[in-house]
Amino acid sequence: MAKSQRLPPSARSLSASLRDLGYSLETAVADIIDNSISAQATSIDIICNMPFEPPVLAILDNGTGMDEDELLAAMKHGTASPEVERLRTDLGRFGLGLKTASFSQCRQLTVVSARGGELCGAEWDLDVVKDEDDWVISVLDSADIHDVPFLKHLGEDGTLVLWRKIDRFFEDEQKSKRDEIVSEKLNILENHISLVFHRFIDGELQGRKKVSMSINGHHIESFDPFCKKSGSQTCPEEIVRIGGKEVRIQPYILPHYSRLSAKDEAYYNNRSDFLSNQGAYVYRNGRLMAWGDWFRLMSKGESTKLVRVQIDFPSTLDNVWTIDIKKSSARPPHLVRERLKQILPEISEGSKKIYRKRGQKLFSDIKAPIWERFKERDGIHYSINRNHALVKAVVDKLSIEDDKSLKILLDSIASALPIAKIYDDYATEPRLVESEEASDEELLVKLRDLHSELFKNNTPDREIFFDVIQSLHRVFGNKMHIVEKYVREEMS
Repeated sequence: MAKSQRLPPSARSLSASLRDLGYSLETAVADIIDNSISAQATSIDIICNMPFEPPVLAILDNGTGMDEDELLAAMKHGTASPEVERLRTDLGRFGLGLKTASFSQCRQLTVVSARGGELCGAEWDLDVVKDEDDWVISVLDSADIHDVPFLKHLGEDGTLVLWRKIDRFFEDEQKSKRDEIVSEKLNILENHISLVFHRFIDGELQGRKKVSMSINGHHIESFDPFCKKSGSQTCPEEIVRIGGKEVRIQPYILPHYSRLSAKDEAYYNNRSDFLSNQGAYVYRNGRLMAWGDWFRLMSKGESTKLVRVQIDFPSTLDNVWTIDIKKSSARPPHLVRERLKQILPEISEGSKKIYRKRGQKLFSDIKAPIWERFKERDGIHYSINRNHALVKAVVDKLSIEDDKSLKILLDSIASALPIAKIYDDYATEPRLVESEEASDEELLVKLRDLHSELFKNNTPDREIFFDVIQSLHRVFGNKMHIVEKYVREEMS
């Protein structure tokens, strides 16, 4: 008969392995922030003195705090089983986040907590765990606690999480490169927090107060991936019920970039790859878990890049969602995937219509475009319009042989149109493709050249002139007042 035998893991080996679960700085800090929000914090401050020696990162909140027993339970690996149903206000999952997130970045984790002004503290040091090959933790006394950096920032209630012996932040770079690395990583961290916790920062979650967050005293603004304040189209909400609990699916169609102000477009492009980061945004208890993925239900494409779908599920449905320990990925259960299959084609068609109407408008608003578009059985073709007034003005001056040469040239230009490159540029930097800055003086020179080429010694025709100007919308688009002044003063 088999006998039972205890076989505990090596603390030295397991603690080293737990450091390599794949956390980045931003996902590690987000895991700590989860604990602060679960403790009903309304203010969370990140203090980072990385360029100095010794480097330290502190995360402080004004939550409910912990007594010593609660603190030691929180410092234990596997504080709560993932099988235990969490409260709606709890962002935790595995009971490992505080430790695994911290150890991914540092070798010494110190936590000091206050409740009603009473302080308690505990500290993990992986060098001690390695030397002892045992899970040995230090419980801090009053003198130890008062030596902890940034303690003065802790209020009557709240918690301070301190990372020391930070050995992975600098990527083995020396002092000359450290400032650059720190600046880049803190910028990524701010962008990540502003997106992942945007609904907490904005206070849009029912039953929760706004949460103020900062990095080194700099307030973090929320980032709404659905552009709701910029004119996004809100589609009908769908509700899928699993075991009596609701998963809410809210689709959005973002506005065409041309409807955004230059400031808004730059903000979204710089912060969340506004035009290409399409997909589902999955929230657990209001906290963003995963985003920018269609879960193989639909391919990402240019015409669907304005589509976003907000999916909300409660922690009471954790058992049917595949959530990793870093809380950075989630896979919808079968019923949700089936509903998405039904609604995504309809939603994506709305995005396609925006682009279709935009393209049609550019052609329909111009009486005589330089470029013509033909849709035929073998595909879509573009050619230069031989009936355009400017082309005709040139042809009228040519001999039969020269006219033939010009036709060959125009046909060659049309056939060599770099559609793929235009598509790529338009997808990544559309406003740059559609804008061409020129001074007023340069535009006046262009107007005089066009005037001369079109009419020579003939009487100018203002209607023809305006038609030609309209076909050159990229040149004169937002400078029609200069055209009108030119026509009024020099074509009278």
